[in-house]
Amino acid sequence: MKTMIRLLPSVLLLCWPLFAGPRYDLLLRGGHVLDPKNKVARVADIAIAGGKIARVAPNIPADQARRAVNVSGLYVVPGLIDIHVHVYAATGRRAAYNGDNSVYPDGFCFRNGVTTVVDAGSSGWRDFPDFKDRVIDRSKTRVLAMLNIVGNGMSGGEAEQNVADMQAQPAARRAREFPNIIVGIKTAHYAGRDWVAVERAVEAGTLSNLPVMVDFGRFWLERPYSELILKKLRRGDISTHMYFGSVPLFNDNGRLHGYLNEARRRGVFFDVGHGGNAFVFRQAAPALEQGWTPDSISTDLHVASMNAGMKDMLNVMSKFLNLGMSLPEVVRRSTVNPANMIHRPELGHLSKGAEADVAVLRLVKGKFGFVDSWGARLTGTQKLEAELTIRAGHVVWDLNGITRDDFRQLGKYERQEHFEWDGTLIQRPPDPPSAKR
Repeated sequence: MKTMIRLLPSVLLLCWPLFAGPRYDLLLRGGHVLDPKNKVARVADIAIAGGKIARVAPNIPADQARRAVNVSGLYVVPGLIDIHVHVYAATGRRAAYNGDNSVYPDGFCFRNGVTTVVDAGSSGWRDFPDFKDRVIDRSKTRVLAMLNIVGNGMSGGEAEQNVADMQAQPAARRAREFPNIIVGIKTAHYAGRDWVAVERAVEAGTLSNLPVMVDFGRFWLERPYSELILKKLRRGDISTHMYFGSVPLFNDNGRLHGYLNEARRRGVFFDVGHGGNAFVFRQAAPALEQGWTPDSISTDLHVASMNAGMKDMLNVMSKFLNLGMSLPEVVRRSTVNPANMIHRPELGHLSKGAEADVAVLRLVKGKFGFVDSWGARLTGTQKLEAELTIRAGHVVWDLNGITRDDFRQLGKYERQEHFEWDGTLIQRPPDPPSAKR
């Protein structure tokens, strides 16, 4: 009898899995996992529980999850991070990036595998609280921000040329007020021939210990691009629109200027920032052939760019695939690299315990056309599509319903169980009495 009592805890422990519920909420089975931070590039399963990555391993039993989804033949990557977008929408300001030029993130990002965006300077220190209330706090997309050095943000026209409104101290104070949201300082569109906008942005970045992103605006002989990246920018600062037509990439012999790699050795980062006017194949193709690759791939999303050559994050990533970059390297520049550039090392990977932001991508083969900002076409043979997007463990985009049951398997009034955004599990209700005949 005593022996049986001693053995009882062990017996109960062994039998517990027979009585316990599923360990995982969702299991992605058989996909090709690309997780550059963890150097994972192989077929594996990904288990998600409580909004977190619970396990990455081959052959996790399907019965351990509430829902197991077959993603074989697809690529499973960290949720994409786009560090150059404009999503300060609905203010009513005409022709402004803190207004009508911006896009609501949730209606656009998830269908492209993007789970985190960085608004690149649409708001300044004056209007950031409104941006936070109007968009950031209401979005399921993780929305971070770079604060414009212009206090009134990207209001367009003369407002963005107002040197008196470029104030480092208030910008830095606002950044320190919201350290979990504000990840950098931005200067953009400045048309002056001096360095005021850049210098004040860098001052604000130094005061707040944040990186600075520079959209150089107009290029003048009085303020050469080489001086910007060799002298003005600090280690960790970002030059965006790196394949813009005005960027002096090549010498008279068509070779890359040596100062570009010198700036990279100094620790300056280079971001794509495609946009409506800032990505030119005649710049990008020869630069890539000579090894001038981006540190981060981003869209410069706004109303005009999404309806022109840029289109979306996956379209921009596909351009780099068709220009010769490998898929793992494209994924690296769209996940862990941008996460590190904005000092958010908890993002951009599939480590156990990380928030479960996941993109399941299909690499489609065929004949496709891609258009740059000057209207030129590149014919390509491969294109990425988002099959499934998961944000914090929740399915937020399911192109072909792969997480759902076939309707023939369900009762007439039976609903699929699903998780609401607040984590509540909505169970399948029984058929209503009126439906039973």
